[in-house]
Amino acid sequence: MSLDSYRTLGRSGLRVSPFTLGTMTFGDDLGWGSSPEESANILAAYLDRGGNSVDTANIYTNGHSEKIIGDYFATRPGLRDRVVIGTKFFGNLYENDPNGGGPGRKAIVQQLENSLRRLQTDYVDIYWLHNFDPSTPIEETLRALDDQVRAGKIRYVGFSDVPAWATAEAATIARLRGWSPIIALQLQYSLLERTSEGELIPMAQSMGMGVLPWSPLHSGFLSGKYSSSTTGPVDTTRAGLVGGPSESDYVVIDALNGVAQEAGETSAAVALAWVLGRPGITSTLLGARRLDQLEANLSALEVTLTDAQRAALDEVSTPKLNFPADNNTALAARLQFAGTTVDGHTTPANPSLQASTTRY
Repeated sequence: MSLDSYRTLGRSGLRVSPFTLGTMTFGDDLGWGSSPEESANILAAYLDRGGNSVDTANIYTNGHSEKIIGDYFATRPGLRDRVVIGTKFFGNLYENDPNGGGPGRKAIVQQLENSLRRLQTDYVDIYWLHNFDPSTPIEETLRALDDQVRAGKIRYVGFSDVPAWATAEAATIARLRGWSPIIALQLQYSLLERTSEGELIPMAQSMGMGVLPWSPLHSGFLSGKYSSSTTGPVDTTRAGLVGGPSESDYVVIDALNGVAQEAGETSAAVALAWVLGRPGITSTLLGARRLDQLEANLSALEVTLTDAQRAALDEVSTPKLNFPADNNTALAARLQFAGTTVDGHTTPANPSLQASTTRY
């Protein structure tokens, strides 16, 4: 696989690279990101490899991430239209302003205009709702977004970190009203965070939404820097923000490191390859603080895991999902198919059928 092995994003006509460049690290304003110069080098390296999908947000380094991206494309006429740029709204950049963030109409218009200014572009390709506000009517949010699509300032709409029920409700309303559809989801997903498999990812698959996982290395825990036998400091500037792995995390981390050693690959590349190959995943968000980190992580494109290696990682990282996930998985097929083989899967009959031949 390569970065120019483009994939269709959800039920849309938009094509993106299998890795989307995440730019939360662009700007060193907060003490742990990349300088503008290093950020530009990372962006250039990604594009040179054939990547076409760049993700940012209005609140990343308080707007500096968007400005760095805007400055880069402003000096390269014609390149911007070749790239899919996504940014997010919701985060408030103005203290003591209750309408500075969120998904209300006033907030959406203000946030979009400021993002366009920083990005130095007339439009964004994907405008992502960055979080969930249960008090703002979803009709207000959807209609405000549709107005911006009709005005030519947004091409597509996506949701990030919104509950499955609220996303499904919004998608249904948009479809019934003829408003711009939700074509994709961003959600946290990795070997250490798989609970989205309960509702979010199945919902996306059913409703025609692409899925873009963020934090596929789980804040660096799956990067190869950690193991249960490691002592001493770890090369990270974000430990103060995210802490360190738990005992249960180390069970997965050690298994990942073992598979990586067997495959002759880095742990980070194996963890990323695992995410890329999961059902429903379109493009995985890939962040880097240094150019060498980006190059190392892009090596995941060349990793092919065996069925046994995937099975080992699947088993050790299997999550405990919310009800009714286990009930549906373990019981539904037995109740429905009564011991037959359907679509290649054979299920046992429900024991109550075998306990008695009498039917009423």
